[in-house]
Amino acid sequence: MKEQNITTSEDVFKLVNGLTLNQKIERSLDLINDAYNEYGDNLIVANSLGKDSCVVWDLAKQVSSDIKGFIVTTPYKPKETKQYMQYFVDRYPETKIFQSDSKVDNLYKTDPDGCCEIFKVEPTREALEHFQSECWVTGLRCTEGRTRTDYREIELRDTGLTKLNPILIWEEREIWQYLAMNSVKVNELYRDGYRSLGCTPCTAISTGDERSGRWVGSSKCGGECGIHTRPLKRQKNSLEQISVEANI
Repeated sequence: MKEQNITTSEDVFKLVNGLTLNQKIERSLDLINDAYNEYGDNLIVANSLGKDSCVVWDLAKQVSSDIKGFIVTTPYKPKETKQYMQYFVDRYPETKIFQSDSKVDNLYKTDPDGCCEIFKVEPTREALEHFQSECWVTGLRCTEGRTRTDYREIELRDTGLTKLNPILIWEEREIWQYLAMNSVKVNELYRDGYRSLGCTPCTAISTGDERSGRWVGSSKCGGECGIHTRPLKRQKNSLEQISVEANI
C-alpha cells in the first residue's frame, strides 16, 4: 500500500486544516482502494456502530461491495446500540458479530482496563484471526480527543497486520456533513446528545471533546479501550500454546 508521506502529527494536522471535505473524501477513498487492491479479502472493516464507523463503511462500500466487516459487542451496550446493530447486520449480512463469552460481572467498576481487555480487545483479536486479516480499517480520527493525536493513516503496529485509518484527518462537523449528504442512518443515541458511544456504564454526555464522556470518574476518563494501543496479531507460538492447552 502506498505511503502518503504523513510521518508526524504536524503533517496530520496540516491536512486536517488544509483540505476541503471533498478532498478528504477523495483521499479516504484512495486509501481504502489502495488497501483493497493490495489485501483483497484479507481486508476487513471494524465497525463500532458509531458515526465514524458509519462513514468508513459507506466509503468502503463505494470501493467494493465485496468488502466485509465485523462488530464487537459487549453485555453492557445500550439497547439503542443493540437495536442499531440488528438493523445494520440485517442490511449488511456480510458483517459478523463477535462477543466474549466471559461471565465476569461488573469488572468495569474495579478494573475498567481489564474489562475492556476481556470484552473488546480479545473479541477484536478473534475477529481479525477469523477473517485472516492482513489489514483492518477503522474509524479513528485525530481530532476526537487527547489520546488520538499521534496516529497515522497507515500504521504497522503488529507484524503482518496493517491498520488503516482512512478518515483520520476528518473533523466532527465533516462526519455529520457526510452522513447528511449521503442519508446514512445512525445510532439513535446521538439524538440525546452523545458524541462518542460506548458501553452504558462507561459513557456519558459531556461538554469537553468528543471522548471526554468515556469512562468518566475512572483513570481511563477520555481514554482508550485498548484495541488501538495493544498488539492484536496473535503470533504463531501463542496460537500453538493455546492449541496445546486446549488438548490437555
